Amino acid sequence: MTPARPTPDIDHEPILAGLRIVEYPAYIAAPLGGLVLAQLGAEVIRVDPPGGNIDHGRWPLTAQGDSLYWASLNRGKRSVELDLRSHQSRRVLCEMLRNSGDDGRIFVTNLAVDGELSYESLSAGVPGLIMVRLSGNHDGSPALDYTVNAGLGFPLVTGEPGSGPVNHVLPAWDIAAGLFIALAILAAERRRRTTGTGQLITVALSDVAMSIASDLGFLAEAQCIDRARQADGNYLYGAYGDSFATADGRHAMVVAISNRQWRELIQGVGLEAALTTAADALGYSLDDEGGRFEARELISAFLRPWFARRSINEIRKALSGRSVLWSPYRSFKQMLAEDPRCSIANPMFAVVDNPKWGSWMTAGSPLAFSNAQRQSAGVAPTLGMDTQSVLDDLAPSTPSPGMTAAQPGHVKGLS
Repeated sequence: MTPARPTPDIDHEPILAGLRIVEYPAYIAAPLGGLVLAQLGAEVIRVDPPGGNIDHGRWPLTAQGDSLYWASLNRGKRSVELDLRSHQSRRVLCEMLRNSGDDGRIFVTNLAVDGELSYESLSAGVPGLIMVRLSGNHDGSPALDYTVNAGLGFPLVTGEPGSGPVNHVLPAWDIAAGLFIALAILAAERRRRTTGTGQLITVALSDVAMSIASDLGFLAEAQCIDRARQADGNYLYGAYGDSFATADGRHAMVVAISNRQWRELIQGVGLEAALTTAADALGYSLDDEGGRFEARELISAFLRPWFARRSINEIRKALSGRSVLWSPYRSFKQMLAEDPRCSIANPMFAVVDNPKWGSWMTAGSPLAFSNAQRQSAGVAPTLGMDTQSVLDDLAPSTPSPGMTAAQPGHVKGLS
Protein backbone atom coordinates (compact mmCIF):
# COMPACT_ATOMS: atom_id res chain seq x y z
CA MET A 1 0.00 0.00 0.00
CA THR A 2 1.42 3.39 -1.01
CA PRO A 3 1.71 5.71 1.99
CA ALA A 4 -0.25 8.94 1.83
CA ARG A 5 1.78 11.92 0.72
CA PRO A 6 2.24 14.32 3.64
CA THR A 7 0.52 17.66 3.36
CA PRO A 8 3.19 20.39 3.19
CA ASP A 9 3.14 23.24 5.65
CA ILE A 10 2.01 26.53 4.18
CA ASP A 11 4.94 28.60 3.01
CA HIS A 12 4.78 31.80 5.02
CA GLU A 13 6.18 33.85 2.15
CA PRO A 14 3.86 35.20 -0.58
CA ILE A 15 4.16 33.31 -3.84
CA LEU A 16 6.13 36.02 -5.68
CA ALA A 17 8.38 36.98 -2.76
CA GLY A 18 11.78 38.03 -4.11
CA LEU A 19 10.55 39.22 -7.51
CA ARG A 20 11.35 42.91 -8.07
CA ILE A 21 9.86 45.20 -10.73
CA VAL A 22 10.63 48.84 -11.47
CA GLU A 23 7.78 50.65 -13.22
CA TYR A 24 7.49 54.08 -14.81
CA PRO A 25 3.75 54.25 -15.45
CA ALA A 26 0.65 56.42 -15.61
CA TYR A 27 -3.10 55.88 -15.50
CA ILE A 28 -4.44 52.31 -15.38
CA ALA A 29 -2.91 49.50 -17.42
CA ALA A 30 0.76 49.65 -16.40
CA PRO A 31 0.12 50.50 -12.71
CA LEU A 32 -2.49 47.73 -12.55
CA GLY A 33 -0.02 45.19 -13.91
CA GLY A 34 2.38 46.14 -11.12
CA LEU A 35 -0.40 46.06 -8.51
CA VAL A 36 -1.40 42.51 -9.53
CA LEU A 37 2.18 41.36 -8.93
CA ALA A 38 2.58 43.38 -5.71
CA GLN A 39 -0.57 41.70 -4.36
CA LEU A 40 1.20 38.36 -4.89
CA GLY A 41 4.26 39.47 -2.95
CA ALA A 42 6.52 41.03 -5.59
CA GLU A 43 8.43 44.19 -4.70
CA VAL A 44 7.22 46.87 -7.09
CA ILE A 45 9.02 50.22 -7.20
CA ARG A 46 7.02 52.96 -8.88
CA VAL A 47 9.01 55.84 -10.34
CA ASP A 48 7.33 59.23 -10.81
CA PRO A 49 8.67 62.66 -11.74
CA PRO A 50 8.95 65.13 -8.85
CA GLY A 51 5.44 66.22 -7.86
CA GLY A 52 3.84 63.16 -9.43
CA ASN A 53 2.98 61.96 -12.91
CA ILE A 54 -0.07 63.04 -14.92
CA ASP A 55 -2.33 60.60 -13.01
CA HIS A 56 -1.35 61.72 -9.50
CA GLY A 57 -4.40 63.98 -9.12
CA ARG A 58 -6.92 61.78 -10.96
CA TRP A 59 -10.48 61.69 -9.59
CA PRO A 60 -12.02 60.52 -7.27
CA LEU A 61 -10.45 62.87 -4.72
CA THR A 62 -10.72 63.14 -0.96
CA ALA A 63 -12.01 66.34 0.63
CA GLN A 64 -8.34 67.35 0.93
CA GLY A 65 -7.82 66.90 -2.82
CA ASP A 66 -5.82 63.68 -2.68
CA SER A 67 -6.44 61.01 -5.33
CA LEU A 68 -8.12 57.82 -4.13
CA TYR A 69 -7.57 56.50 -7.65
CA TRP A 70 -3.77 56.86 -7.38
CA ALA A 71 -3.72 55.49 -3.85
CA SER A 72 -5.77 52.42 -4.83
CA LEU A 73 -3.71 51.51 -7.92
CA ASN A 74 -0.39 51.81 -6.10
CA ARG A 75 -1.03 49.96 -2.85
CA GLY A 76 1.82 47.83 -1.62
CA LYS A 77 4.38 49.54 -3.86
CA ARG A 78 7.42 51.65 -3.05
CA SER A 79 7.43 55.20 -4.42
CA VAL A 80 10.46 56.95 -5.86
CA GLU A 81 10.66 60.43 -7.39
CA LEU A 82 13.13 60.86 -10.23
CA ASP A 83 13.23 63.48 -12.96
CA LEU A 84 13.96 61.17 -15.87
CA ARG A 85 14.44 64.13 -18.17
CA SER A 86 17.91 64.49 -16.67
CA HIS A 87 20.91 62.38 -17.61
CA GLN A 88 21.78 61.88 -13.93
CA SER A 89 18.35 60.44 -13.07
CA ARG A 90 18.43 58.12 -16.07
CA ARG A 91 21.80 56.83 -14.81
CA VAL A 92 20.18 56.28 -11.41
CA LEU A 93 17.35 54.28 -12.99
CA CYS A 94 19.80 52.14 -14.95
CA GLU A 95 21.78 51.40 -11.77
CA MET A 96 18.57 50.56 -9.90
CA LEU A 97 17.77 47.97 -12.55
CA ARG A 98 21.31 46.61 -12.72
CA ASN A 99 21.47 46.14 -8.93
CA SER A 100 17.98 44.69 -8.49
CA GLY A 101 19.20 41.08 -8.32
CA ASP A 102 18.63 37.89 -10.26
CA ASP A 103 14.89 38.11 -9.62
CA GLY A 104 14.80 41.77 -10.66
CA ARG A 105 16.05 43.67 -13.70
CA ILE A 106 12.45 44.09 -14.86
CA PHE A 107 11.22 47.45 -16.18
CA VAL A 108 7.64 48.33 -17.15
CA THR A 109 6.39 51.53 -18.74
CA ASN A 110 3.52 52.87 -20.79
CA LEU A 111 5.15 56.28 -21.27
CA ALA A 112 7.26 57.59 -24.13
CA VAL A 113 10.82 56.43 -23.47
CA ASP A 114 13.75 56.65 -25.85
CA GLY A 115 17.45 57.34 -25.89
CA GLU A 116 18.96 56.24 -22.57
CA LEU A 117 15.62 54.72 -21.52
CA SER A 118 15.17 52.62 -24.65
CA TYR A 119 15.49 48.85 -24.40
CA GLU A 120 18.62 48.90 -26.54
CA SER A 121 20.35 51.39 -24.26
CA LEU A 122 19.17 49.97 -20.93
CA SER A 123 19.87 46.34 -21.84
CA ALA A 124 23.46 47.25 -22.76
CA GLY A 125 24.03 48.16 -19.11
CA VAL A 126 21.59 45.71 -17.52
CA PRO A 127 22.30 42.08 -18.51
CA GLY A 128 19.15 39.96 -18.78
CA LEU A 129 16.84 42.99 -18.71
CA ILE A 130 13.16 42.25 -19.16
CA MET A 131 11.27 45.32 -20.37
CA VAL A 132 7.55 45.59 -21.02
CA ARG A 133 6.41 48.58 -23.04
CA LEU A 134 2.72 49.34 -23.54
CA SER A 135 1.64 51.66 -26.35
CA GLY A 136 -1.75 52.79 -27.59
CA ASN A 137 -1.42 51.22 -31.03
CA HIS A 138 1.10 48.77 -32.44
CA ASP A 139 2.71 51.52 -34.53
CA GLY A 140 3.44 53.47 -31.35
CA SER A 141 0.75 56.12 -31.81
CA PRO A 142 -1.30 57.08 -28.73
CA ALA A 143 -4.70 55.71 -27.73
CA LEU A 144 -6.81 55.45 -24.58
CA ASP A 145 -9.29 52.82 -23.44
CA TYR A 146 -12.22 55.06 -24.35
CA THR A 147 -10.95 55.86 -27.85
CA VAL A 148 -10.04 52.22 -28.49
CA ASN A 149 -13.50 51.12 -27.36
CA ALA A 150 -15.22 53.74 -29.52
CA GLY A 151 -13.64 52.31 -32.65
CA LEU A 152 -14.23 48.67 -31.75
CA GLY A 153 -18.02 48.47 -31.96
CA PHE A 154 -19.06 47.90 -28.35
CA PRO A 155 -20.65 51.33 -27.69
CA LEU A 156 -22.99 50.77 -30.64
CA VAL A 157 -24.40 47.58 -29.11
CA THR A 158 -24.66 49.03 -25.60
CA GLY A 159 -27.71 50.86 -24.27
CA GLU A 160 -31.28 51.03 -25.47
CA PRO A 161 -32.23 50.61 -29.15
CA GLY A 162 -31.82 53.91 -30.98
CA SER A 163 -29.90 55.54 -28.13
CA GLY A 164 -26.72 56.07 -30.13
CA PRO A 165 -23.30 55.04 -28.82
CA VAL A 166 -23.08 54.41 -25.07
CA ASN A 167 -19.59 54.38 -23.56
CA HIS A 168 -18.72 51.88 -20.86
CA VAL A 169 -17.74 53.05 -17.38
CA LEU A 170 -15.45 50.11 -16.66
CA PRO A 171 -12.10 50.57 -18.51
CA ALA A 172 -12.15 46.99 -19.71
CA TRP A 173 -9.23 47.20 -22.15
CA ASP A 174 -6.95 48.92 -19.64
CA ILE A 175 -7.76 46.18 -17.15
CA ALA A 176 -7.10 43.43 -19.68
CA ALA A 177 -3.85 45.11 -20.73
CA GLY A 178 -2.72 45.30 -17.10
CA LEU A 179 -3.32 41.59 -16.67
CA PHE A 180 -1.43 40.87 -19.90
CA ILE A 181 1.48 42.96 -18.59
CA ALA A 182 1.61 40.87 -15.41
CA LEU A 183 1.43 37.68 -17.49
CA ALA A 184 4.17 38.93 -19.82
CA ILE A 185 6.51 39.60 -16.89
CA LEU A 186 6.02 36.14 -15.41
CA ALA A 187 6.40 34.45 -18.81
CA ALA A 188 9.57 36.36 -19.67
CA GLU A 189 11.01 35.80 -16.20
CA ARG A 190 10.42 32.07 -16.58
CA ARG A 191 12.24 32.08 -19.93
CA ARG A 192 15.12 34.04 -18.43
CA ARG A 193 15.46 31.41 -15.68
CA THR A 194 15.98 28.71 -18.32
CA THR A 195 18.07 30.65 -20.86
CA GLY A 196 19.57 33.57 -18.95
CA THR A 197 18.38 36.01 -21.59
CA GLY A 198 16.09 38.98 -21.18
CA GLN A 199 13.88 40.54 -23.81
CA LEU A 200 11.65 43.42 -24.81
CA ILE A 201 7.90 42.73 -24.76
CA THR A 202 5.70 45.21 -26.58
CA VAL A 203 1.94 45.27 -26.28
CA ALA A 204 -0.58 47.70 -27.73
CA LEU A 205 -3.83 48.59 -25.99
CA SER A 206 -5.79 48.38 -29.25
CA ASP A 207 -4.29 44.95 -29.98
CA VAL A 208 -5.43 43.75 -26.54
CA ALA A 209 -8.96 44.96 -27.26
CA MET A 210 -9.14 43.50 -30.77
CA SER A 211 -7.63 40.22 -29.59
CA ILE A 212 -10.33 39.80 -26.94
CA ALA A 213 -13.05 40.86 -29.38
CA SER A 214 -11.74 38.13 -31.67
CA ASP A 215 -11.56 35.55 -28.87
CA LEU A 216 -15.20 36.18 -27.93
CA GLY A 217 -16.44 35.79 -31.50
CA PHE A 218 -17.37 39.42 -32.16
CA LEU A 219 -15.04 39.70 -35.15
CA ALA A 220 -16.12 36.35 -36.58
CA GLU A 221 -19.75 37.42 -36.23
CA ALA A 222 -19.08 40.64 -38.15
CA GLN A 223 -17.41 38.68 -40.96
CA CYS A 224 -19.71 35.67 -41.20
CA ILE A 225 -23.19 37.03 -40.42
CA ASP A 226 -24.83 39.64 -42.63
CA ARG A 227 -27.09 41.07 -39.93
CA ALA A 228 -25.24 43.47 -37.64
CA ARG A 229 -25.85 43.19 -33.92
CA GLN A 230 -27.89 46.06 -32.48
CA ALA A 231 -28.19 47.72 -29.09
CA ASP A 232 -30.77 45.73 -27.13
CA GLY A 233 -31.11 47.23 -23.67
CA ASN A 234 -30.38 44.81 -20.85
CA TYR A 235 -31.35 41.67 -22.75
CA LEU A 236 -28.66 38.99 -22.70
CA TYR A 237 -27.57 38.25 -26.26
CA GLY A 238 -28.17 34.68 -27.39
CA ALA A 239 -29.96 33.51 -24.24
CA TYR A 240 -32.54 34.88 -21.82
CA GLY A 241 -31.73 37.67 -19.41
CA ASP A 242 -33.33 41.01 -18.59
CA SER A 243 -33.65 43.63 -15.87
CA PHE A 244 -36.85 44.40 -13.96
CA ALA A 245 -38.15 47.18 -11.74
CA THR A 246 -39.33 46.02 -8.31
CA ALA A 247 -42.06 47.19 -5.93
CA ASP A 248 -39.59 48.91 -3.59
CA GLY A 249 -38.01 51.09 -6.27
CA ARG A 250 -35.06 48.79 -6.93
CA HIS A 251 -34.10 46.78 -10.01
CA ALA A 252 -33.10 43.14 -10.47
CA MET A 253 -31.18 41.32 -13.19
CA VAL A 254 -32.29 37.78 -14.02
CA VAL A 255 -30.44 35.33 -16.27
CA ALA A 256 -31.35 31.81 -17.39
CA ILE A 257 -28.89 30.19 -19.78
CA SER A 258 -29.17 26.45 -19.19
CA ASN A 259 -32.44 24.54 -19.53
CA ARG A 260 -32.43 23.83 -15.81
CA GLN A 261 -32.04 27.50 -14.95
CA TRP A 262 -34.88 28.33 -17.32
CA ARG A 263 -37.23 25.71 -15.87
CA GLU A 264 -36.56 26.77 -12.30
CA LEU A 265 -37.06 30.45 -13.14
CA ILE A 266 -40.52 30.02 -14.68
CA GLN A 267 -41.52 27.50 -12.03
CA GLY A 268 -40.33 29.88 -9.30
CA VAL A 269 -42.51 32.71 -10.59
CA GLY A 270 -45.46 30.36 -11.29
CA LEU A 271 -45.73 31.19 -14.99
CA GLU A 272 -44.64 27.93 -16.62
CA ALA A 273 -48.00 26.92 -18.08
CA ALA A 274 -49.17 30.36 -19.19
CA LEU A 275 -45.87 31.34 -20.78
CA THR A 276 -45.48 28.03 -22.59
CA THR A 277 -49.01 28.31 -24.00
CA ALA A 278 -48.39 31.87 -25.23
CA ALA A 279 -45.05 30.94 -26.78
CA ASP A 280 -46.59 27.97 -28.62
CA ALA A 281 -49.40 30.17 -29.93
CA LEU A 282 -46.91 32.70 -31.31
CA GLY A 283 -44.56 30.11 -32.78
CA TYR A 284 -41.71 30.49 -30.32
CA SER A 285 -39.70 27.57 -28.99
CA LEU A 286 -38.52 27.88 -25.40
CA ASP A 287 -36.58 24.61 -25.46
CA ASP A 288 -33.13 26.15 -26.00
CA GLU A 289 -31.31 29.38 -25.27
CA GLY A 290 -31.48 30.66 -28.85
CA GLY A 291 -35.25 30.20 -28.95
CA ARG A 292 -35.60 31.96 -25.61
CA PHE A 293 -33.56 34.87 -26.92
CA GLU A 294 -35.89 35.19 -29.89
CA ALA A 295 -38.84 35.17 -27.48
CA ARG A 296 -37.21 37.62 -25.05
CA GLU A 297 -39.84 40.36 -25.40
CA LEU A 298 -42.68 37.91 -24.79
CA ILE A 299 -40.91 36.39 -21.77
CA SER A 300 -40.18 39.80 -20.25
CA ALA A 301 -43.78 40.89 -20.77
CA PHE A 302 -44.87 37.94 -18.60
CA LEU A 303 -42.17 38.45 -15.95
CA ARG A 304 -42.40 42.22 -15.63
CA PRO A 305 -45.65 42.34 -13.56
CA TRP A 306 -44.39 39.57 -11.25
CA PHE A 307 -41.28 41.57 -10.32
CA ALA A 308 -43.17 44.86 -10.16
CA ARG A 309 -45.45 43.48 -7.40
CA ARG A 310 -42.59 42.29 -5.19
CA SER A 311 -39.76 43.85 -3.20
CA ILE A 312 -36.15 42.73 -3.49
CA ASN A 313 -36.49 40.72 -0.28
CA GLU A 314 -39.66 39.01 -1.53
CA ILE A 315 -37.92 38.17 -4.80
CA ARG A 316 -34.95 36.76 -2.90
CA LYS A 317 -37.26 34.55 -0.84
CA ALA A 318 -39.14 33.29 -3.90
CA LEU A 319 -36.02 32.45 -5.89
CA SER A 320 -33.75 31.17 -3.12
CA GLY A 321 -32.86 27.48 -3.25
CA ARG A 322 -33.30 27.39 -7.02
CA SER A 323 -30.76 27.32 -9.84
CA VAL A 324 -31.79 30.82 -10.85
CA LEU A 325 -29.10 33.39 -11.56
CA TRP A 326 -30.22 36.81 -10.39
CA SER A 327 -28.98 39.83 -8.48
CA PRO A 328 -30.37 43.11 -7.25
CA TYR A 329 -28.80 46.15 -8.85
CA ARG A 330 -26.75 48.00 -6.25
CA SER A 331 -24.79 51.20 -6.01
CA PHE A 332 -21.28 50.86 -4.62
CA LYS A 333 -22.55 52.12 -1.27
CA GLN A 334 -25.41 49.60 -1.31
CA MET A 335 -22.97 46.80 -2.09
CA LEU A 336 -20.86 47.74 0.93
CA ALA A 337 -23.96 47.87 3.13
CA GLU A 338 -25.75 44.74 1.87
CA ASP A 339 -23.31 42.22 0.41
CA PRO A 340 -21.44 40.05 2.96
CA ARG A 341 -18.99 39.05 0.23
CA CYS A 342 -17.76 42.65 0.22
CA SER A 343 -16.67 42.79 3.86
CA ILE A 344 -13.76 41.79 6.06
CA ALA A 345 -15.53 38.44 6.52
CA ASN A 346 -14.04 37.74 3.08
CA PRO A 347 -10.31 36.95 3.60
CA MET A 348 -9.47 38.95 0.48
CA PHE A 349 -10.30 42.18 2.36
CA ALA A 350 -8.59 44.07 5.17
CA VAL A 351 -8.95 47.52 6.69
CA VAL A 352 -5.93 49.53 5.62
CA ASP A 353 -4.71 52.64 7.43
CA ASN A 354 -3.10 54.80 4.76
CA PRO A 355 -0.97 57.62 6.19
CA LYS A 356 -2.26 60.33 3.83
CA TRP A 357 -5.69 59.18 2.75
CA GLY A 358 -7.11 57.55 5.90
CA SER A 359 -8.58 54.10 6.51
CA TRP A 360 -10.80 52.06 4.27
CA MET A 361 -11.52 48.42 3.48
CA THR A 362 -9.27 47.29 0.66
CA ALA A 363 -9.03 44.13 -1.44
CA GLY A 364 -5.89 42.10 -1.84
CA SER A 365 -5.40 39.55 -4.62
CA PRO A 366 -8.44 37.40 -5.44
CA LEU A 367 -6.05 34.45 -5.88
CA ALA A 368 -5.69 32.14 -2.88
CA PHE A 369 -2.86 29.57 -3.04
CA SER A 370 -2.99 26.39 -0.98
CA ASN A 371 0.72 26.46 -0.11
CA ALA A 372 1.68 30.12 0.04
CA GLN A 373 0.89 32.99 2.36
CA ARG A 374 -1.75 35.41 1.18
CA GLN A 375 -0.24 38.87 0.73
CA SER A 376 -1.73 41.80 2.66
CA ALA A 377 -4.04 44.24 0.91
CA GLY A 378 -1.21 46.77 0.92
CA VAL A 379 -0.70 50.35 2.07
CA ALA A 380 -0.67 53.20 -0.44
CA PRO A 381 2.71 54.98 -0.44
CA THR A 382 2.94 58.73 -0.31
CA LEU A 383 4.66 60.14 -3.35
CA GLY A 384 8.42 59.74 -3.12
CA MET A 385 8.41 58.26 0.38
CA ASP A 386 10.92 55.52 -0.53
CA THR A 387 13.24 57.55 -2.73
CA GLN A 388 16.20 57.73 -0.38
CA SER A 389 15.97 54.17 0.93
CA VAL A 390 15.60 52.67 -2.56
CA LEU A 391 18.48 54.69 -3.97
CA ASP A 392 20.70 53.90 -0.98
CA ASP A 393 20.02 50.22 -1.63
CA LEU A 394 19.98 50.01 -5.43
CA ALA A 395 21.93 53.03 -6.66
CA PRO A 396 24.52 53.77 -3.95
CA SER A 397 27.24 54.84 -6.36
CA THR A 398 25.13 57.42 -8.18
CA PRO A 399 24.35 60.83 -6.65
CA SER A 400 20.68 60.91 -5.57
CA PRO A 401 18.15 63.74 -5.27
CA GLY A 402 18.11 63.32 -1.46
CA MET A 403 14.35 62.97 -0.99
CA THR A 404 13.04 62.52 2.55
CA ALA A 405 11.13 59.28 3.19
CA ALA A 406 7.74 59.39 4.94
CA GLN A 407 6.51 56.84 7.44
CA PRO A 408 4.63 53.80 6.09
CA GLY A 409 1.05 53.06 7.02
CA HIS A 410 -0.36 50.15 8.96
CA VAL A 411 -2.66 47.32 7.88
CA LYS A 412 -5.34 46.24 10.37
CA GLY A 413 -7.59 43.22 10.42
CA LEU A 414 -5.47 40.77 8.44
CA SER A 415 -5.91 37.11 9.30
